[in-house]
Amino acid sequence: MKKTAIHPVAAADSFMPMQIGNKWSHGAHSYTEIQDTVRIGKQLYFKFYSLVGGDATSTKYLRIDENNQLVESYPDQPGVTYVHAKFNANLNDVFFTLNDKSTNDYQVKLVEKTPERRTFEFDMVYHPNLKGSTHKVSYIKGIGLDDGWDSIKINGKVIK
Repeated sequence: MKKTAIHPVAAADSFMPMQIGNKWSHGAHSYTEIQDTVRIGKQLYFKFYSLVGGDATSTKYLRIDENNQLVESYPDQPGVTYVHAKFNANLNDVFFTLNDKSTNDYQVKLVEKTPERRTFEFDMVYHPNLKGSTHKVSYIKGIGLDDGWDSIKINGKVIK
C-alpha cells in the first residue's frame, strides 16, 4: 500500500505528527496549532500557526517528505526548502538546513537517537560571529517538538 502525501506515517509513529487541529500549548497565550494545508510547488504542507506571549505570531509551512525529513517552505519562496530534521539519519550524521553555505545555513548533527527521541544539534558554521554557538532541538515520537508543553492534542486526542 502506497503512503499518502498527507499522512505518510501514523501519528503514534511520527516524530512530528501532522493533522489539522493538532495543538501544542504553553497556556492560553503561547501555543502552536496546525490550521490548514497548502500546496507549495507540487507538495502538500501543513500550516503551523504560533502565538507567543499573547502578542507575537508566526506561521510556518512544514511537511515530512518521502525520506522522513521534516522540511519547511513558504508560498512566496517555493524553490527554497529548509531541512529541520532527518528522522531516519544515523547517530552523528551531519546535514545542512539550506545547503547553500549562506550565513543562515546551519550544520545539523543527529546527537541522540533512541526509539522514542531524536535530538539534533544546530551550528551556524558559516556565520562569522555565531559559529560554535550551538543549540539542540528534540522530537518525541507521537508528540512532536519537545518543548515542555503544558498541553498537547494530537489527532483529536488530548495527550497531555
